[in-house]
Amino acid sequence: MKLFYFVLNETDKLDDILTGFIDKGIKDATIIDSMGMVRFLNCTHSCEEIPFLGAVRMFMKPDWKQSKLIFSALEDEQVELAVNVIEDVIGDLNNKNTGVVFTVPIDFSKGFYKDGK
Repeated sequence: MKLFYFVLNETDKLDDILTGFIDKGIKDATIIDSMGMVRFLNCTHSCEEIPFLGAVRMFMKPDWKQSKLIFSALEDEQVELAVNVIEDVIGDLNNKNTGVVFTVPIDFSKGFYKDGK
């Protein structure tokens, strides 16, 4: 079992991704608002405080104020399905500004119920 994380930059695509998950049998996920470190620093500091921000600002998309973090405990075989859904909606994750996905192993769990059990 894996803990699946996906950081979505284009938040208007969230509904399409979640309905795609349901279509593939991925029924549980948690969604929280998130913000990248550079975006946060850009919003809270001036260029004089953190000089590299001036150069970074020209590359930032101003409409991306926040992102969404989707995470879910998935069976190993569901990871590829989830990535396929995401890439069907937003395109190849290797392209710039699409999002980031990764997993970590789940060593212990309790309270997961399968199909009403």
